[in-house]
Amino acid sequence: MSAIAQVVGAAVVVAVVGTYAWQAGFRSADPPSVPALLTLVVFGAAVWAWMASGLDDTYVSLAAVLALVLAGVLPAEGLFAALGSELVWLMLGAFVMAAGIAGTGLATRTAVALVVRARNPRQLVHLLTVGLVLTAYVVPSTSARAALAVPVFIALAAVLGPRERLVKTLALLFPTVILLSAVGSLLGAGAHLLTSQVLAAATGTGIGYVGWMLLGLPLAVVSSHLAAELVLWMFTRPEDRSTAVRIAPEDFAGDGLTGPLTTLQIRALVVVAATVALWISEPLHGISPAVVALLGALAATAPRHGLIAIGPALREVPWSLLVFLATTLALGTALVDSGAAAWLAGLVLEPLSAAPPVVFLAVVVVLSTLMHLVVQSRSARSSVLVPIVVAFAPAAGLAPAAAAFASTAAAGFCHTLPASAKPVAVFARVDGTDTYDRCDLLRLSRVLMPLHAVLVLAFAMWVWPHLGLPLT
Repeated sequence: MSAIAQVVGAAVVVAVVGTYAWQAGFRSADPPSVPALLTLVVFGAAVWAWMASGLDDTYVSLAAVLALVLAGVLPAEGLFAALGSELVWLMLGAFVMAAGIAGTGLATRTAVALVVRARNPRQLVHLLTVGLVLTAYVVPSTSARAALAVPVFIALAAVLGPRERLVKTLALLFPTVILLSAVGSLLGAGAHLLTSQVLAAATGTGIGYVGWMLLGLPLAVVSSHLAAELVLWMFTRPEDRSTAVRIAPEDFAGDGLTGPLTTLQIRALVVVAATVALWISEPLHGISPAVVALLGALAATAPRHGLIAIGPALREVPWSLLVFLATTLALGTALVDSGAAAWLAGLVLEPLSAAPPVVFLAVVVVLSTLMHLVVQSRSARSSVLVPIVVAFAPAAGLAPAAAAFASTAAAGFCHTLPASAKPVAVFARVDGTDTYDRCDLLRLSRVLMPLHAVLVLAFAMWVWPHLGLPLT
């Protein structure tokens, strides 16, 4: 049976179940309205397709939104507005900048400057962790960050060739830190933008670039370095950790990795510094982060004085990801506006309404952490969970922003299987180098997954309230 036929069949099943749910109300005093029921049917079919079909995530989300438009649940203007959303333009500008910066070799040069200082494996993994965390503020996609890091890993693997356990450790380190450190930046994942948008639609206030960095960077640093230490401890032996490493700049291929910065690298550094400075100082000048990103894109593609021509830069933009982001934003809006999110929240989470807020938060964090096992896309997971969490958090005595941020941060864990996240899949298959297999990932996840969930809970309860995100 083809994937499309499977989705159609699933939609029929969901429609039948949804009709029964509407009639029976699932013991609810107020069954869902017709628009809410239609939204739930489409939403259920989309979730099933994301989990079980071979269809592209973007294709599924676009089909779901168009189905809601044709059903009259979502106005066509809502879809077009999502495609023109400030968040989509923000990502577009950031991707254009990233395309220019990647071609200068500045990122590789920074990595080389860090790793040549390592004298033992522990220093090596933590210096690499520092560099990988920093890339979250330059490259707006975990997949793009993974692609940027692969040449660095290949060079290190060649230098450390006979030390197979250490090579495997580095192979696991790269995707682990890339995924965990993404929470440090609003641009670190499309799910972050989706969460901010859902919060803005539901409460009138989202989380901006500065606010997200203030909350996310401490978690990104702590979780990344803890994970680095865990990977080193689990996949090396004491003799591996005590044996010195020697890495020289000459071990890396490419021009402009040593000596004075090239002209292009200086330009790239200026563009990055100016853009990040404008993002951070938004409260002072009031310029939208999307406008700042577009200004950075213009600077990066400026004729004669830029980093890359605008045509090649636009060809590097992952348009499928931008369409996916826009359509999941529209799907999230439909869930909220139709009342489907509120009804579903009551159905799923009502038994927790009498529990202490911490219990509700713990359930949200655990569910968000485990969700990667059934929905591979982080943005898709957030489009499923965040509207529901935001709708029901007040009834549980939690601030919607605190619950949504904790859910999104917990959803950053997606390390269990190669298919769970693109960076994990990228480093599972590196040409010419043995990295890791599914058993290695399962072994790591058994320890890292509960550790990550506990860490998010600890931050939500004791750290973020002091940084301006109260729990209740």
